[in-house]
This record gives sequence, structure tokens and C-alpha cells, in this order.
Amino acid sequence: MPQSAARSAGMPCVGVGAQLAPVASTSGREALQGDEAGFLDSLVKLPGGYRTSRRELLKTGSLASGLACVYIALSRAKRQPEVRALLRKWHVGVVVQLGILAYVASAWSYWRKAFSFASPKGILRALLPHSSPADQQSAQTDMDERIAAFKAYLAEVEGKGGGDTVPEFPAGATWFNAPPLKLGRELRGRVVLLDFWTYCCINCMHVLPDLAALEQKYRGRPVTVVGVHSAKFDNEKDDTAIRSAVLKYDITHPCVNDSAMTLWRDLGISSWPTFALVSPRGKLLTLLPGEGQKDNVDAFIAAALELYGERGQLDTSSQVPVALERDKDPALAASPLRFPGKLCVDAAGDRLFISDSNNHRIAITDLQGTFLAQVGGNGAQLIDGSFTEAAFNRPQGVAYSQKRDCLYVADTENHALREVDLKARRVRTLVGNGAQGRDYQGGDSGRGQQLSSPWDLVLDKQESVLFLALAGQHQIWRVDLSNGTAQAFSGDGSERNANATTGAKTSWAQPSGLSLAVGGEEVWVADSESSCIRSMSVVSGAGKAHVGGDPVFSDNLFKFGDKDGQGTGALLQHPLAVAALQNGRVLVADSYNHRLKVLDPATNTITTLCGNGKPGLKDGAGKADVQFSEPGGLAVGPGGDSVFVADTNNSQIRILHLGDASVTTLQLKDVPPPRQSAVLDAAAASSDPPRGATVVHVPDIRGNEGTLQISLALPAGYHYTQGANSSFSTLSLSPSAPIDFKPASGSLESGDTMRQQNKLRAGVMSALRD
Repeated sequence: MPQSAARSAGMPCVGVGAQLAPVASTSGREALQGDEAGFLDSLVKLPGGYRTSRRELLKTGSLASGLACVYIALSRAKRQPEVRALLRKWHVGVVVQLGILAYVASAWSYWRKAFSFASPKGILRALLPHSSPADQQSAQTDMDERIAAFKAYLAEVEGKGGGDTVPEFPAGATWFNAPPLKLGRELRGRVVLLDFWTYCCINCMHVLPDLAALEQKYRGRPVTVVGVHSAKFDNEKDDTAIRSAVLKYDITHPCVNDSAMTLWRDLGISSWPTFALVSPRGKLLTLLPGEGQKDNVDAFIAAALELYGERGQLDTSSQVPVALERDKDPALAASPLRFPGKLCVDAAGDRLFISDSNNHRIAITDLQGTFLAQVGGNGAQLIDGSFTEAAFNRPQGVAYSQKRDCLYVADTENHALREVDLKARRVRTLVGNGAQGRDYQGGDSGRGQQLSSPWDLVLDKQESVLFLALAGQHQIWRVDLSNGTAQAFSGDGSERNANATTGAKTSWAQPSGLSLAVGGEEVWVADSESSCIRSMSVVSGAGKAHVGGDPVFSDNLFKFGDKDGQGTGALLQHPLAVAALQNGRVLVADSYNHRLKVLDPATNTITTLCGNGKPGLKDGAGKADVQFSEPGGLAVGPGGDSVFVADTNNSQIRILHLGDASVTTLQLKDVPPPRQSAVLDAAAASSDPPRGATVVHVPDIRGNEGTLQISLALPAGYHYTQGANSSFSTLSLSPSAPIDFKPASGSLESGDTMRQQNKLRAGVMSALRD
């Protein structure tokens, strides 16, 4: 959510009310709105490069003027009898103004949450934005030219005193992947990149690959990335929850839990994510908000290294201490799954499909948990082919088509829709090409149509259409399975909780869970960032409110909590999954409250079914005994009397028995355990061959292409484990002259010989793992 948190409640502190999106990324959604948007729903520019609708601006202005009128009237009435008489005469207007005041007072706790992200410095930055050379760069700007411009800018900043001093990290804050660090101690003499993030934020997830690439590029140089976790949701302030996020997203740089938002306010941060570049002497050099900043961040780091290297201010001898969370987590070895996100059931075939997200695979078991097969598991890649050849990248949603005996997969971090043919045992890509898209309209098919973080999907009643929740751009798309065409169906791309009579006028806020209603006429939606449950018409795409969320200010995404109730009187916290039950009710995974709740659409009332609200792993019955940890997926079992639950942070599959609201843990049998990439991790950190690797020297190969043939002979009595996806992968250890392997990885189960066509520019190495 690259929007100003302080503005999110529609408050007059900055004159607008919006969960706001940067101007640079709105061209597609403007086209989508088109003529249907109307005058009030069209977007207007605001200070700081943000936008909101005229309707929300008028709401905020009316609220501000109403409060001002009440204050002035009451102040004068206190001193002047004639004013009191006038107020009595025009008592209707007074009642209206007092009603506005009463509304604000009743919802003050939620407004206060939004205000908690604001700071005087942040408001000033929004109203009076500082010019930065990054604003003058385009995608076509040459990197050398960009670096030169940034270096000149940094020299100018240093000439004026070097920028504001960045305060030290909060004392006593919990650190991850490293012991507590200080800018004036371990980080002195280093260029430091602070990443202000919160783990629910899809845009924060989008920049993690950029950060990983930059960390790899500047490995061994005096550069350190530090993640400053600045939570939006209450659950995100918890150390254990942040640690799970660090593990879930494979974050290896140091992170600190700034639960009180101290550094956020001190630096005037106003959006997630924001990058802050800090000089070797602890001075703030620049702020870069939002995703899509990789080239600018890269150039700023390169410019800083040049400038401060020339001035002798870099410490090239010291290393930042590291203590990776993944090296001290026994839970990773306790379950064969790693952070399973979603699941679905083939009742007739007695199959359970599990999106084993962090193992980058789909695990298939019977409904009793016995292993049947796995699809993928070859690391985070986009590869079509057989079950053993295919690869995914943190897949989430899965939907089974009985008509085709196919599984459809929302391959989230590949930004793709995949199809698994269960008869042919092959995988193919239907939509997407591995790159994140920023197309808010669509209309193409295959790899020519890009997507943005598809999180869940559901088939229509005829199994001819897929509805795809694009969490990355706050829309729900429609995919025609007859021709593969994908296009926007509901949502204008703005991150808001706005319902309307058409899909083009509706807005979503990171939709993350979909389920087809029993009658098939609507789709239930877990709209996670607005913390509410909504529905969408399968005919028009129109959105409809049911429980949770702010009923007045659609830009206020801070109305969350944990409260059973009716309509907007109920409170949820980042729900990630919904499941339509056979009795017409809807089961909700209230993920950040660690509960399962039941929604009655007839009354729009939601009640807690099980889960005591504290993260943990405990079977039992009812509210008091059962514990989950951020459950993210639901699938109704055969007969409709049970529901399978992807208990994500516990890396377990649980079963909810609807008859008595009891919960048990599914005992998985013979599911291959997670494969730790220790060989590749070690190789990536060093220019030397991995420990235990056999080095084979070959004569120099000159030219642009060459063929490498390797024969692998196993000792007598040894064989590749059936179903374990034994595989090979390749790795270039020469950053200055890397090798482009084609294919870069593959299966070893079909034989012991592999033949590679390589574009060779330097030495070669192959890393084998089983």
C-alpha cells in the first residue's frame, strides 16, 4: 500500500481523506474508470504526489467544516445569549452538526489509529515536498547518467551539512537476523538503506526481490539494508508474527521491530514502503517512497559509495554481525510444509490440494493426509513441464475443476495463472510471464498479459470462467477459459473500500480470499486491507458490503479490531479467506485475530466459532481451547460437515468439524520434507565452490556458446527417491562474467545423464542436490 497512512482515515490534518496511491501508477486505472467514473468519483491530485476521489474530498471537507461550525457556535453561545436563542430557533441544524460530532466521537478509536501514523514532519513533507533528482529520472535514463546526477545531489547535500541526523534505533527493540545494531557503532562507515515496511502490505512484498538483488550486488561492500518494521495492524506489532514474516518471505537482512513507530515519526515517513538512504556518518540523504524504485535505489547506493569512498569515510574492514532466523527455527524441520497459503478439495477423487507456498509446490494428499504427489518444488522459478520439471514461486490460491480434472493455481510471486493437468501430469502457464504487471484493464491472453500478485481464484458455476483476485493492484479479474483472455472485471485499481453498482466504480483493498456462493450468483471476498467481508456480483462485478469496514469513509482502512456483531459494527483484522457453506452461511478466516468466524448473510451478523484470539497450535473445541496462527486458507470437505484450514504460520493443515466446532490437526503421512537450499545459499554467499562439491576442471571453451555434458553415476544400490523431485541446479560463481545456463535446473529422476546447452563466457560449475 504505497499510500499515506496519515491520510488514510480521511482526516483534515492534511486537507484530504484517503488511502492514497502515487500519481505515477494511476494511468491504467484512470483508463479503466473512463466515463463511468463520473465527476465525484474521478481522481484529483493532492500534495505529495497522491490522489483521492472528489467524493472523499467533499466528505472530509464537510466533516471538517461541520466540526468547525459546531465549535464556533458553541463557543459563541456560551458568551452571547442572542446566539443561544438563534441556536434554539434553528435546532435542526444544530442537531445535524452534533450528529456529525457524535459520529466522530463514536469512531474515535479508529480515527486515532490513522492519526497515530501522522507526524508534523510527515505532514510538512506531504504539503511541501522536497525536490529530488530521482523525480527527474525516467525508465530510459542511462544508469551512469543517473549515478552522476545522484552523486552531484549528494555532494550538494553534504555541502549544506549532510542532511538531518538519523536518530538511533529504539532502545530495547527486538531485532531479527542480527543482534541489536546502532548507526553510530556497527553501521558507522557504511551506506545504510532503511526499508520502512509492514508485512501485510503487498507493495512491501513487491520490493523484497529488489532488495535481495541489491544485497547480492553489493555483497562485500560497505552497504547494509535494515528493515524497519512499522506495523499497521495490531497483530503485526508482535515479535513472533514479525519473525514468521521474516521466515515466510526469506528476508536475510537485519530487521528491527519499531512497534511504537518512533523512527517512522522522527523521519516523517508517510507510506509503506519507503526507503531512506543514510550516509556513513548517520545523516539522512534522501527518501524514496513506493515500489518501482529499484533503479533509483541502486544508483543512489552506487553514487554514495563513490562519493564517500573518495572522501575516505567508508569502513571497508568491518562486517555487520549476522544471526539468521532461519538457522534457529526448529519449526521449519517439524513439518513437511512451509507456510501453506491456500487449499482446495476434490471430494469425488478423495484428494486434497495444498498450496505449500514456501516450498514453491503443490502437495497432493488424500483426505486423510497420505501423500499422493507433488507438483513443482524446484525452487522459486517459472517453469512449465511435467510434475517433476515444473516450478512455482510462492503459489497461493488453488481451484479444482472436476469437469477438466485440472487444478488452477494463483502463482503469486510469478504473477501468473497456472494450469495443472492432473491426467497428463503436466503444468502450463495460462496468463502471465513472471514479471509484475501494471495493466489495470487487460484483454490479452497467455504470456502477453501480465498480472500483479494473484492471491486467490475461484471457478464460476459452469467452470468456464475463473475469477482472479489480483491483490497487487486491488482488482478482481475475469479469465475466460475457452480462449485464455484475462481482463479487469471489478475494481478501479484504487486501494479503497468502495461499493457500487458496477465493477468499474467498485474499489477493493488487497482482496485475498474468494469463494463462490452456493447459488453461484455472487463471489464472497475477503478484502484484507479494509478488514471486511464483501461480495461481488458475477454478472456486473458490483461490490456489496456485509461486515466490517468504515461505512462512511471508503479511504479509511484503519477500522479493524476483534468484535462480533452486525454490519459495520463488527470488527475484523486482515481476513485472508472465506468459504461458502452449504447452509448459505460463510466461514471467515479472521487471520490476524487467529479465529474462524461465521457470517450469516441474511442478517449480516458475524460470530466467532473457534479460536481464542491468541496465536498458537492447539486442538480442541470452541472459542477458549482452540488456537491458530494466521490461518490463510479454507476448503469445505465432502458432505459439507468439515472444513480444511491452512494454518499458515503453524505450517499445518487443520480440520474444523462444523457439528461441534472442534478442531483437529491433519496428520500428514509420507509428504516429502522441505528441501533446504543450503548448497545454493552457501554458494551465493561466496565465490568459492560450495562445501562438499566435487570440482571438475574442463578445458577452456571459447566463443559465445558451448555444450556441457555431465554423466552422474550413482553407487551400486543407490537410486533417486521416487516422488522426491531429485533435481540439479546450476550456479555461476563469477559475478563479473556470469554463465547463462539453459535450462538452469531440471529433474534427475528420468536418468543419470543431463545435457546442457550453455552460453559460456567464463568458467562453469554445477551444484547437485537431492
